[in-house]
Amino acid sequence: MPAETDAPAQPSGVRPVTLPELFLAFLRLGATAFGGPAIVAYIRDLAVNRRGWLDDKSFRSGVALCQSIPGATAMQTAAYVGLRARGVLGGLATYIGFGLPAFLLMLLFSVLYQRSHDLPMVLSLFRGLRAIVIALVANAAVTFGWSTLRKAREVVVAGLAAAALAFQANPILVIVAAGLAGVLLLPAGADPGGDRNAHAPRRGWVPGLLLVLLAAVAVGALFLTDRRLFELAATMLRIDLFAFGGGFASLPIMQHEVVNARQWLDARAFIDGVALGQVTPGPLVITATFVGYHVRALPGAVVGTISVFTPSFVLLVLTLPAFDRLQASPLFRKAVRGALLAFIGLLVSVAVRFGIAVAWTLPLALLGLAAFTALRLKVDMLWVVLVGGILSVLLG
Repeated sequence: MPAETDAPAQPSGVRPVTLPELFLAFLRLGATAFGGPAIVAYIRDLAVNRRGWLDDKSFRSGVALCQSIPGATAMQTAAYVGLRARGVLGGLATYIGFGLPAFLLMLLFSVLYQRSHDLPMVLSLFRGLRAIVIALVANAAVTFGWSTLRKAREVVVAGLAAAALAFQANPILVIVAAGLAGVLLLPAGADPGGDRNAHAPRRGWVPGLLLVLLAAVAVGALFLTDRRLFELAATMLRIDLFAFGGGFASLPIMQHEVVNARQWLDARAFIDGVALGQVTPGPLVITATFVGYHVRALPGAVVGTISVFTPSFVLLVLTLPAFDRLQASPLFRKAVRGALLAFIGLLVSVAVRFGIAVAWTLPLALLGLAAFTALRLKVDMLWVVLVGGILSVLLG
């Protein structure tokens, strides 16, 4: 059957697995996948230690691949496990299983938000959550900046990216420009080496090209039948395609596209959607479900969600056969580093824009400062959001 012929050869000692087993295992994991990229450690424990579907060397290679291409790292790592275990169908099983709980919960939140967001208690809740979201974005900027910025030229690239967005530049163009700047200005870094093509699946590019064709047909069908859904799909595809650096990387692009360019949501409603994304399991980019629901109810939520996750999966399938060669390319490593530097600058700019959109009071400012401090002290973001939400309601 196709799932077997597309599947990569299993290393000796790795246990075979069925598609339902993959789906159910990652459905259960996805229901508790709080903590963003930290969930990668739990995926490793499941796939390598407990189930024996991959060996540790293959898993680490997959994580390196997922960190080098756009998209949410945890989602892509889940897909990588399925790809290595059972080919493209296995990757779809783990990808869908891992993301389904977040989609269903965010869909429920979107319905409740639309029906109750003007109630006094709900207004108090989201006033506080907006301050906490700003703390989350600011903490992400500091964390990525502290671990990434090492030289003056890197600070300059990140600073120019932040300044460009402040002057209403398109974040996608900023990321492309930063990638080019990385090629011209930044050192390549050490070649990570590795066994070239050791993890390449049979049939190479064929599965990825088929997925591209299917996606093109689906988008074309939307263009012919529903222009509003087509615009939503095209927007979300673009967002994920340039989201270097994980789920937070999608925020500057999504905010520009959804709030500034198309005005589907105002700034405060978008921040509320980001806040809801923090209390659902799975990646922050699930905010696309919230946006899609507000654009076209249930069809919009489904189209927005599928579209925002499709490029990540397709890129993973396409790059897996050639990843070791890509890692060996100095130009590739420099371009990816430039894009990541842009991501830091864009996060700073988004934190500032979110801050401007909030009607600050002294209690709200103290709540935001307390949330930022808790995050710097490594308190789990889920607890920060939940406790902050309770305090928001109490403070009124």
